[in-house]
Amino acid sequence: MLRPKLLVLLLLTGLLSYGQIGGKGVYQFMNLVTSPRQAALGGKIITIFDKDPNTAHYNPATINPDMDNRFSLNYGSYFGEVKYGTASYAYVYDRHVQTIWAGVNYVNYGTFEGYDENGVATSDFTGNEVSLAVGYSYNVPNTDIYVGATGKLITSKLESYTSFGGALDIGAIYIDEDNDINWALSIRNVGMQFTTYAGTQENLPLEILAGVSQEMENVPIRWHLTLENLQQWQVAFSNPARAEGTLDGGSTPEKVSFFNNALRHVIVGMELFPQKSINIRLGYNFRRGEELKVLEQRNFSGISAGIGLKLNRLKFDYSYSRYTLAANTSLFGLTINFGDEDY
Repeated sequence: MLRPKLLVLLLLTGLLSYGQIGGKGVYQFMNLVTSPRQAALGGKIITIFDKDPNTAHYNPATINPDMDNRFSLNYGSYFGEVKYGTASYAYVYDRHVQTIWAGVNYVNYGTFEGYDENGVATSDFTGNEVSLAVGYSYNVPNTDIYVGATGKLITSKLESYTSFGGALDIGAIYIDEDNDINWALSIRNVGMQFTTYAGTQENLPLEILAGVSQEMENVPIRWHLTLENLQQWQVAFSNPARAEGTLDGGSTPEKVSFFNNALRHVIVGMELFPQKSINIRLGYNFRRGEELKVLEQRNFSGISAGIGLKLNRLKFDYSYSRYTLAANTSLFGLTINFGDEDY
């Protein structure tokens, strides 16, 4: 049986994936955004196909030879003492094997004061989770279709309880070079726990994503559209704060419309000057904006923005994501090109 002092930490891990989708599985940290570029575009972007090694965290089909010998390191502060980071590296072994990719996701939940069931102070404790991944993609012969897969080993320690698991991501992307359009599909976190925290087998946070992006012909903009959580249609829930009172003193729950629920699957993003040394990015996550907004007050939940700067073999990225009036996140990233040419 789990100790009472662990309950706070378990609740916190569920909050990493907000809303009705969150809290339904273990290892929720794998749904955190993995780079400032992705965060600035709204999160969960699966249609970027260029030199950025971070893209493989959400769609392994985007692994390509242009990523060769590029190393990326990202770090961010989430809520409270929660800190997390990611790392990515791609290497072209040869033109037959093509590109092998490796990545790491890490989160530390900070330090908690421990108490027993009687409220007596015990020792402090912490929690952390790590995912190690290796990925590979394959260009289907005589087509512009790429398919890829990533295998992940996951370890989690929450107070004195530990769990070990494995997962597989699979993805596909179609590159329409004539129209500068990318179409993509990604199925993430297909796997299981190998060892449990306390004898209860729990599900991993399975997610299906679809996306499309296009670089416009006469304007230096690439737009992105992602549909998230396609494995579950109903992602909206009735907010008790929006219930309507009745004449008999009761209340009528909020009714979430078909259109409102559909919008909560949508993420949109825009990258200005995608091919230049300076990139400006904007994004909007409809589910985040709807679930975290404050009634009768504008707090701009769901909006994100960021910038990228290339300097020879270095690329610096920064993003700011709006959650609530009291909780927002910044993410910093550095990508180094160890190859023979400039970034």
